[in-house]
Amino acid sequence: MKKNTTKIILFSLGGIVIAAGIYAFALSESKPSPLDDFARCLKDKGATFYGAFWCPHCQNQKKMFGKSAKLLPYVECSTADGKGQLPACTEKKIDGYPTWEFADSSRESGEVSLEKLAEKTGCTLHQK
Repeated sequence: MKKNTTKIILFSLGGIVIAAGIYAFALSESKPSPLDDFARCLKDKGATFYGAFWCPHCQNQKKMFGKSAKLLPYVECSTADGKGQLPACTEKKIDGYPTWEFADSSRESGEVSLEKLAEKTGCTLHQK
């Protein structure tokens, strides 16, 4: 009888610890990131980030934004097999990744600094 009670207590405590961990993770993921407003502003100002899932420079560009990368005005250019380009990028004559296009039709290629993106768009960069 005592063994069963101990098992129940241990399983209950384990469940509580797991639930608390999941709750803490979900809470941290729901907090706004310092670059959320900046990423939204880029989109609002007409900037577009063209890239490919297999491109290491595109991955680096996204890493600059951390959790805010999900808010970027990103257009995937690669076909699923990584061997071709999707029409949205072919029509825009995107020939390298990453490529940023701005409202004035100017472009920046390669990994573009956050400061340069702020300069090109007029978006305010608040980093914490």
